[in-house]
Amino acid sequence: MFLREIVRRGAPRAVLVLLLTCASAAAGLALPAVLGHALDLLLAGTGTGAGAGTATATGAGARADAGPWLALCAGLTALSVLLGAVDGLVTASANARTTAWIRARVLGHVLAAGPEQRLSSGEVVARLTGNAAQAGTVPTALAAALAAVLTPVGGLVALALTDAWTALVVIAGMPLLALLLRMFIRASGESSARYLTAQGEIAGLLAEAVRGIRTITAAGAQERDAARILAPLPELTRQGRLMWRILGSSTARAAALLPLLQLTVLAVAGLRLADGALSVGGMLAAWRYGVLATGTGVLVGQLNGLVRGRTAAGRLAEILEAPAMTYGSRQLPPGKGELQLKGVARRGLRGIDLVVPGGSVTAVVGRSGSGKSALAAVAGRLADPDAGAVLIDGVPLTSLSRDALRREVGHAFARPALLGRTVAGTIAFGSHPPAGEAVREAARAACADDFVRRLPLGYDTPCTAAPLSGGEAQRLGLARAFAHNGRLLILDDATSSLDSATERKVSQALFAGARRTRLIVAHRAPTAARADLVVWLDEGRVRAVGPHAELWQLPEYRAVFDE
Repeated sequence: MFLREIVRRGAPRAVLVLLLTCASAAAGLALPAVLGHALDLLLAGTGTGAGAGTATATGAGARADAGPWLALCAGLTALSVLLGAVDGLVTASANARTTAWIRARVLGHVLAAGPEQRLSSGEVVARLTGNAAQAGTVPTALAAALAAVLTPVGGLVALALTDAWTALVVIAGMPLLALLLRMFIRASGESSARYLTAQGEIAGLLAEAVRGIRTITAAGAQERDAARILAPLPELTRQGRLMWRILGSSTARAAALLPLLQLTVLAVAGLRLADGALSVGGMLAAWRYGVLATGTGVLVGQLNGLVRGRTAAGRLAEILEAPAMTYGSRQLPPGKGELQLKGVARRGLRGIDLVVPGGSVTAVVGRSGSGKSALAAVAGRLADPDAGAVLIDGVPLTSLSRDALRREVGHAFARPALLGRTVAGTIAFGSHPPAGEAVREAARAACADDFVRRLPLGYDTPCTAAPLSGGEAQRLGLARAFAHNGRLLILDDATSSLDSATERKVSQALFAGARRTRLIVAHRAPTAARADLVVWLDEGRVRAVGPHAELWQLPEYRAVFDE
């Protein structure tokens, strides 16, 4: 369970928080007894009447004896303040470190799970930011809650030692206090979960709108889309107000019950004072211990933090439910990059058996929805098949190490992400960054060198300062693929935004030589015509495999390109 993992990770610092809080609580528990004793000594020093000389001497001695006890009171007060300040500093540091670990852990899993995520990107970001910060407080909140129990329990024990009758008053009210805490935890947990769910929905819709801002603007649908994004806002508001009502009602009940208990303790202590069973200092100590024994405000606050942190940890655990892609330890033997698919089944693919010769250029064609992108994904292990196996030069992709797989298999996409800090960094982005000249050669092969040189800082231009068209972004994606010379290159519609003249120039680099196998998802007949082999997909199955010229004789094949 991820919550337990968080607690274990934050345990060392949480123990320090626990020790500091317990020390502060111990100082607070000692203070009433010391203060009461000092008060008794001071009152004893004011005695007058018969034997005035002796009484005066005794009073002076009592007042002198009270001096160290007053100093001890001041020392305990100062110690409580100091421990509280150190505890706040340690707690903040521990929460920050645990939150950073949670984010690294969850983000690492997101990246390890691959491109297919059950949650939207906005939802993942919302959980990695707000929810991670809330979950990061769980270890220290748990430690603080345990220490917060020490104060009322210790206060009750000290009260029983001071006067058992006053302790019985507090014990009689304990069941009501326990009932209040139980009701608060249950109601707060439910509303907190619904609040975070609505918050995540808004974040997901907002991220989707940011990605599609051009479409929204072009459609003139700003107001309508704003309404769509904010549709969960009433639920968010309702749950937020409900959380405050729950906290407020719990506080109100406690505010009605606790002063009543405390006044009852004070009344009983006064009666005990009148009977001579308690001194004035003992009465003061009993009242203060009664306040500490019934003081659940701090505990309610810590429990509230624990409930919210537990709910946030549960939402982060949903991200971790997606299986992470595992890797083997094998390296590829010498070979030309022969690709084999044996009985591969996956969403969109049904029992694919295929051999792509090493060093060849193979085009994958088919109508929309025929499974082309799914085939490209499993061929480069961006996704694992539900059944069957994918091999390169006789080695299953699942048995390769991550380094070997990503070094030998490259990808280019229809909408590449420009992830480098600069244009050169984008082209070099990968596990094995190429040298500077290789970056420029790859850019020239992808017909990107000319427009890159026209940028303000050329190859050193930050990507955020380089407004690129769709075709220019695709050329940078192709350059990145060209710059990493593995034995298999997979292009998933990676030339769709190029004009015909540029595509012909890029194809010259793409189709030249036989250094590596190239698998190209193609939508244009000229691209398929230049390939050595064409794989024709139809409804998730291989309809035919052969040269484009032979397949072109079939009307159904020609209809693929007519579409």
